[in-house]
Formats: sequence, C-alpha cells, structure tokens
Amino acid sequence: MAINVDYVYKTVLSILNKEQRGNITPDEFNKVATQVQLDIFERYFDDLNQQVRVDQTSREYANRVLDVDEKIAVFKVRSSCDYLGNGVFKLPVSYNGNSTNGTAVYKLGVVTYNDPSIGDSVEIERLTSKQFYENQRSDLTRSSRNFPTYVYENETQTNRKTITVSPSTITSGVVVDFIRKPRDVEWRYQTGTLGQLIYNSSTSLDFELNASETVNVITRILAYSGVILEDPQIVQVAASKTQQDEINQKS
Repeated sequence: MAINVDYVYKTVLSILNKEQRGNITPDEFNKVATQVQLDIFERYFDDLNQQVRVDQTSREYANRVLDVDEKIAVFKVRSSCDYLGNGVFKLPVSYNGNSTNGTAVYKLGVVTYNDPSIGDSVEIERLTSKQFYENQRSDLTRSSRNFPTYVYENETQTNRKTITVSPSTITSGVVVDFIRKPRDVEWRYQTGTLGQLIYNSSTSLDFELNASETVNVITRILAYSGVILEDPQIVQVAASKTQQDEINQKS
C-alpha cells in the first residue's frame, strides 16, 4: 500500500504550525517530497547489499533481505525494447503509460529475447564494451543466437539508453527486466471561493513507497522544511530521529 500524499502534507503542516515554525507551500512540498522519496528509494540498494552479507533468520516476516526486496518490488518492470537498427535497441522510456524523463530504467536486470526457432526465451549475456567488441573478432568467441551478448550504452547528448545486441540477426523480441525510478510526488489542489487550497485527489500523485516508510518520509520532509524555513532546530531534531531509525533498522 502506498503512502497518501495528502496525509503526509497535512501532517507536516500540522507539526510545523503546532510548533509555530512557519509554513511550506505546495510547490515546495512537492519538490521536497519527491527528493525524500528518491533518497529513501536509493538507500534500499545499499541496505540490500549490506543485508545479503549477513546471516538471515528463517522466521517469516523477519528476513531483512526479503523485507528490502519487497520494498523494491513495486519498482520492478518487464518491458519489450524498440529496435533502432544495426543491432541497437532502445530501452523503455515509459512504464504502464507513465512517461519519464529520458528513460524509465534506473537499474538494468536480466535481458532476454524470444527465439521462435528455439521456442523459448534466451538470456542475453551482458559484457563490457571492451569484451563485447573484442569477442566479435574471433570465430571462437563470437556471439550466436544460442549464446547472444549485449553491451549497455548511454547517449549523454540525448539521454537515451540503448543496448547493442550481437548477433545483429536479432531484430525483435528483446525484453528487459529493470528497476525504474519512482515517479514525482504531487500534492495538487483547487482554489476555493475564499482562496483556500482544496486537495484534488484525482490529479495528485501519492508516494510509491511502502506504507511502512510513512514516519520516515514525514521526518525527512520536516528536516528539509527546516532548511527552507531557516530553522536549524527542526533540522537537528528531524535528522537525529532519522539517524536513530536507520540504526535501529540495521542493528
């Protein structure tokens, strides 16, 4: 279950107003909330890397590797790639109808292609640029339809991410599993007759993080709010709470 953006925004405003610390506008909140969500999302991969190196309990609901993977799961996507020619495929730029800025891919996973002659999906092995181009020079190491390879590239000028597949006879059926970035958070509103801001649930975009992150999200937004309002006390208290939560989660 995702985190309701209206609940978070009103909670943040309530805490700030209760302490008479000032206010943050919807635009400020949206920018901060999007950054906080991205901060937490990117931390998952460090947490996962840390947890896989320690012994895990076999007890249900207590395995931390599975807990982190569950939080990442909502961002896992499988999608086909568009063929551009000369063995080059363009990675997806949208997911489930949601457009993204340049590319939907944050971390690339398994790449496969459907081979009608084999009747099954074949995994395409990822190589470095050096390995990929050197392999094609020898008949012994050259890629084949049974043992295809690819190189992952990024065109900085167009922000377009592509993969080049070998052999070049593969021109369709390429599918990628990847982790996408969370979409931007948006608390959107309508202006009432008295000039008040009325929450618009039909156009707003909730956090995509697991509901278990609600307190963490609010605490981190309060920390950023302290910077916006130039109140170091808010920053200090929120940062201390966030640091303690992270220690508790990893200990």
